[in-house]
Amino acid sequence: MDVLTDLLHRAHAQNALVRRLIQRPPWGMTYADAPPLTVAATLGGHASIRLGDSAPTRLAAGDIALITDPGGYTISDAPATAPQFVIRDGRKYLPTGAPVDPRPMAVPRTYGADVPGATIMLRGAYELHGDVAARLLGLLPPLAVVPAGPRTRAALDLLSAEAARDEPGQDAVLARLLDLIFVIALRAWCTRPEVTPPAWYRALTDPAIGEALRLMHEEPAHRWTVASLAAKAGMSRAAFAQRFATLAGQPPLGYLTDWRMTLAADLLRDTRQTVAAVARQVGYQDPFAFSVAFKRARGRTPSAWRGSF
Repeated sequence: MDVLTDLLHRAHAQNALVRRLIQRPPWGMTYADAPPLTVAATLGGHASIRLGDSAPTRLAAGDIALITDPGGYTISDAPATAPQFVIRDGRKYLPTGAPVDPRPMAVPRTYGADVPGATIMLRGAYELHGDVAARLLGLLPPLAVVPAGPRTRAALDLLSAEAARDEPGQDAVLARLLDLIFVIALRAWCTRPEVTPPAWYRALTDPAIGEALRLMHEEPAHRWTVASLAAKAGMSRAAFAQRFATLAGQPPLGYLTDWRMTLAADLLRDTRQTVAAVARQVGYQDPFAFSVAFKRARGRTPSAWRGSF
């Protein structure tokens, strides 16, 4: 499993919610409590997206917006259009705060009807959490807009068509299609000339260092050494250590320790395994040595970390 796929899997990105919005202008809505990651795309017409009080950003047909700002955002047909509704805790409210009674959808997962001149939007939301998710979200600014392209258009059209269907296994189909769109958009964003992704992401494109990163993610509990990683990468120990540090921004075992502590932080938060069991899962046979390493990385002992949630 490659590193980016591993991050998606460990961040629990599989619980995605996909909806279509079809509205004739003027229209607008505010998402007051946005999830950690939203993928929004304009299929027909155009839209405007604004984070808080920031300047609006235009979305043309086929553009994809990746939103990681937890402070909420507003989507409308034009910057001057005031929001008609506020979405909070999964419910719709008027700007006055009065709740709006939900209406049945004529088409599965679709709000509105397809009429001439309408804007068609797709919105997928991921409920990510934890330190692994933070590493994934660290690839993105609060709002990243990826222009329309041939690689994403076909996937967007397929996701839109599948969102309107209701067949066995449909949620799995939608989740995988949303993952596809997200990964393609993320890769496109990270290759833009004005974007500087984290060093570890840039290092993935190097065959030897990318292979070493994959191995550390695939088997974090293995007793890796610089020599064994270098052998797997087909390089001498010295050349590998220097190249890894140059590309990834830290020594190989420093990266491995950071990754192990990231996994441990989520295991302590999300499971009731003992500290010793968590230690073994991330490559420490001695719970005391693990506790020392964890406190050095997170500023708290494993037990104190667990107790803070």
